Amino acid sequence: MAVLPRRPKGPPLNALRAFEAAARLGGFVSAAEELSVTPGAVSQHIKAVEAWADVPLFRRNAQGVELTSSGRQLASEFTLAFDHLAAATQSLRNLSPSVEIHIAALPSVAQLWLPARLGRIREARPDLKFSVTALETPPSLSRELFDLSVFFTVPDGAADQIVVAEDVIFPVCSPKLVDSFRFDSIPLLHDQTWHDDWRLWSEATGADVADPTKGPKYSLYGLAVEEAKSGAGALMAHACLVEQALRDGHLCRMSAEECATGQALVINLPHPSRRRPETDEITVLLQDSKRSGQG
Repeated sequence: MAVLPRRPKGPPLNALRAFEAAARLGGFVSAAEELSVTPGAVSQHIKAVEAWADVPLFRRNAQGVELTSSGRQLASEFTLAFDHLAAATQSLRNLSPSVEIHIAALPSVAQLWLPARLGRIREARPDLKFSVTALETPPSLSRELFDLSVFFTVPDGAADQIVVAEDVIFPVCSPKLVDSFRFDSIPLLHDQTWHDDWRLWSEATGADVADPTKGPKYSLYGLAVEEAKSGAGALMAHACLVEQALRDGHLCRMSAEECATGQALVINLPHPSRRRPETDEITVLLQDSKRSGQG
């Protein structure tokens, strides 16, 4: 009779992944966001690892969590291990003959900037498929299976970062409000992410907008743009996001005064060793779309 001895087992892979993410990101909440689970699930995973090893890896306190000396000693090893696993997984994915490009983008970029450009790229490369995920924060391209990401950020000059456009803001409104437009009588529309836009613009240009904090607030910039189109009020436009609406006449620019936010719309790419060959071509096409003035 064959002997099948029971072999020692380590903690579940998901539990080890939760520990690594929490150690690298400095907390359970950030780890939960990256792993698309709840902070409670991350906490339970880490408790399972600690129970298996019979050693505490985090200290819990009222301010949050921090690594113990044992946790710090292990963190770099697990980060290296999961970096290698992510690279191997990306290599496996890139072997597929069916090419699907995965893009992560800020919701406003995914709604207002990407669609027309992807449409033109599909015309040039009908063999490619695209999948777009709207995220509030940029993903780690060394870990997650995205081929590129498009977000507003402060450029840092990295080789894997391409600046598409400087982030410039100015007020816009519906054509139906143009004749009666006055900053002291028209509602100011606000996006919750860029809630400080009106104050920033008014201070930079010296324009008097009364109270720059008052007015309807929207959780998505795309919603605020649609409300501005419908005549609900004036919106502080981010130039590269409203260029199509301005060309189509759905929005009108209400002042020649503009100011830069200090950020830019940026395309981020994985390390060259982890890119599909098609990724660089798509990046070039996105930039060609910008230069052509078509989108």
